Amino acid sequence: MTSPDIGQLAPDFTLPGITMVEGDPVKAHFTLSERRGHPVVLAFYPADNSPGCTAQLCSYQDELDTFKDLGAEIWGISRQHTGSHEKFARTKRLGFPLLADEKGDVVNAYGVGLLGLGVRRSIFIVDAEGRIAWRHVALVGVTFQSADTLKRELVKL
Repeated sequence: MTSPDIGQLAPDFTLPGITMVEGDPVKAHFTLSERRGHPVVLAFYPADNSPGCTAQLCSYQDELDTFKDLGAEIWGISRQHTGSHEKFARTKRLGFPLLADEKGDVVNAYGVGLLGLGVRRSIFIVDAEGRIAWRHVALVGVTFQSADTLKRELVKL
């Protein structure tokens, strides 16, 4: 499995997801190509409610207004189902979509699968034209890319 290169068109997909809006879950399908016109940060993460993933996604939530000011959306993607995502988003007060890639098709398309662990902690910034503008694919994924790093890369677009 290889990840798409910078400058390549991002693999398109549609996944079910959950977004908490004013404390209520809103379920929808999310299609990457429908978001053309502004950047989308795809944050692949191993598991809902794990310590590292909680720290990562909560740090992005803390900077959500800044990401919006830069015109960007953040989508969390993991292999858990939307019920797990809803519980995670509700308890951690996450206000951005968490997408369920239960079959692993999107994980495979982006080359971020990890045998036995499911998903490598990885970030892809997709620009307004739908191309990969920046990426980081972790070998194991103990640490994560900071919100400051993502903001710095988004400003370059």
